[in-house]
Amino acid sequence: MRAHVLSITTLILAITLMIAVAMPAYATSRIKDIADFEGVRENQLVGYGLVVGLNGTGDTLNNAPFTRQSLQAMLERLGVNTPGDELRTANVAAVMVTANLPAFATQGTRIDVTVSALGDADSLQGGTLLVTPLLGADGEVYAIAQGSLAIAGFAAEGAAASITRGVPTTGRIANGALVEREVHFDLGNMDTIRLALRNPDLTTARRMALAINALLGEPLAVSTDPGTVQLSLPASYGASMVELLTDIEQLLIEPDQPARVVVDESSGIIVLGRDVRVSTVAIAQGNLTVTITETPQVSQAEPLADGGQTVIVPRTAIDVTDGSDTQLGIVEQTVTLRELVDGLNALGIGPRDLIAILHAIKAAGALQAEIEVM
Repeated sequence: MRAHVLSITTLILAITLMIAVAMPAYATSRIKDIADFEGVRENQLVGYGLVVGLNGTGDTLNNAPFTRQSLQAMLERLGVNTPGDELRTANVAAVMVTANLPAFATQGTRIDVTVSALGDADSLQGGTLLVTPLLGADGEVYAIAQGSLAIAGFAAEGAAASITRGVPTTGRIANGALVEREVHFDLGNMDTIRLALRNPDLTTARRMALAINALLGEPLAVSTDPGTVQLSLPASYGASMVELLTDIEQLLIEPDQPARVVVDESSGIIVLGRDVRVSTVAIAQGNLTVTITETPQVSQAEPLADGGQTVIVPRTAIDVTDGSDTQLGIVEQTVTLRELVDGLNALGIGPRDLIAILHAIKAAGALQAEIEVM
């Protein structure tokens, strides 16, 4: 009896594996990974400041008047009067400071900042950012930044050579800004909220609304357009929108996407979407290559020859390859992306030539996708 049960179990497992292999494997994603909730967003901050303590790698004050003016203004605020004096320091650099203010950041919390040179400074290595107000789009100060910079790159120079790795004129300060003003947004007391898809699509928005309604048991989620799903707070959640969002953000959705081919001609990168299809076409690819090789030879006169001279005799070899041996290849109508890639690879086509071939296939009406050139 035990052996009979084991055989039935083995048969069920085998059938399950066969069904799993036969069915297409599509990736699902959580709602929190493919959509943004209304009001839950960052805010960009920017400020202008000075970095001091540089080892002679700062701005040239004669070439950066804004650095000179900022330095004089800072010294005057500290009680040092320098009008008309000739400032020659090379240890100061004017910088722009940027940061992202997280959603619902409270006063006293710290955020990271990025510091970038504004003038002709060679490096910000070893510098310290002085107190810098960070402004929002409304002109109000939301954070104050200060601290020592961490630089990923470096620059070194000798009498006859120099080397630069990374970008020594950009650095970061971890937890370098202190939040002084909060961005008020009352999420908990909202009755309705909108979910914005990061990649707008009608099918994805519809699937998201159906999944939310299946969880809640009532039609409270409606896809109003390809990029928005509007959600109403059900009575069972009382007045807590936060609890509702906590439950629905873990729902798994299968995002849909249009058939698209993305091409970066400058780097030769090609990205094919999952649903890209090609009708049956015949492709032949060949290039004309002309190779010219110069191998000059030295012709020297015989020993003791009267009036003999040593001359250089040119020798040129020209080779022409026109790709005449290239055969016509058939790319069958594809069913999957793997078959499409395998069919193109079978022709021995490189990425650069593949870009031109994809454009030609699209012009012939055989590529069932849109091509986006970056």
